[in-house]
Amino acid sequence: MLYYFLVPLASEHIVFNVFRYLTFRSFMALISALVISLVIGPWVISTLREAQQGGDTIREDTPERHRTKKGTPTMGGIIILVAIVGSTILWANLRNRYVWVVVLATIGFGLIGVWDDMRKLRKRKGVSARAKLGLQLLLAVALLQIVYWQPPQNSWAPVLAVPFLKGWLLDLGWLWVPFAMLVIVGASNAVNLTDGLDGLAAGCAAIVLLSYTVMTFITRGQQDLALLSACLVGACVGFLWFNSFPASVFMGDTGSLGLGGAIAALAVVTKTEVLLIVIGGIFVIEALSVAIQVFAFQRFRRRVFLMAPIHHHFELAGWSETKIILRFWIVAAICAAIGFTLYQASIPG
Repeated sequence: MLYYFLVPLASEHIVFNVFRYLTFRSFMALISALVISLVIGPWVISTLREAQQGGDTIREDTPERHRTKKGTPTMGGIIILVAIVGSTILWANLRNRYVWVVVLATIGFGLIGVWDDMRKLRKRKGVSARAKLGLQLLLAVALLQIVYWQPPQNSWAPVLAVPFLKGWLLDLGWLWVPFAMLVIVGASNAVNLTDGLDGLAAGCAAIVLLSYTVMTFITRGQQDLALLSACLVGACVGFLWFNSFPASVFMGDTGSLGLGGAIAALAVVTKTEVLLIVIGGIFVIEALSVAIQVFAFQRFRRRVFLMAPIHHHFELAGWSETKIILRFWIVAAICAAIGFTLYQASIPG
């Protein structure tokens, strides 16, 4: 809302003011999301703890030492979702359809996570994999309709940007839609798999989203997405205040699916679907470890890792939880830095 009141301020001395104005908006979006998270966090955690008394919030497929965390409330991703929506309403340009795509992806996948988390608490079993995948695919199709349908004057095209090659685009035609669906659903679930240690998913997501903040900020015509990315960073950092080891609350599928949906949507609307493999490399590693483990066990009846996802492998190997988290954050930062460098090298001009 504040966006519409502050726009006139950039009208004078445009060359000098626009950059400063955009920087101000993005910074305020980040700070607003951070403050909202910190303000509502204690109340949300208290409410969740009271509502979830007696419920087991620890996944069965985790190391035994996680049982010491029993009683920690889950569904803390609600804090992230509220912070993102609140900051977006305050600062975002709501006339930009791509802003809506990212926001709706975050909320939509977050609501799927809410349903799954509530089922786990009430019935000790989450939503079936088939039902969850079906909902994710339907949501992805709906989001892609917003992206794909454009007024005649818009230059959107179903093309794929190829890293390393400046301005080289691969025209996928109608194949772009199933490809983009795969990116959205895959990224959302990859972040969900990463959420297994206190602060791991939130920290890695913040690093990836910070990279997208800078990438979109330096790209002409994507400053509204830079603001939204900054908003997502602020929400993640604010949530980390409560989710860092030892966690006062878990994000649950509510947060992990929502953040995964947001990152995937950003990749789609910025045409960095291929580059997301590098930028979000830590999530790719986590997802691949599960795929390798499942394939090896089904094909050869042997396990490659002590436990998958791979962060649990290192736990069983004797690493402390804080060491795993910090080292995975470092890997996430390296991947994001490499991805950003490749992005810069691929920008025409």
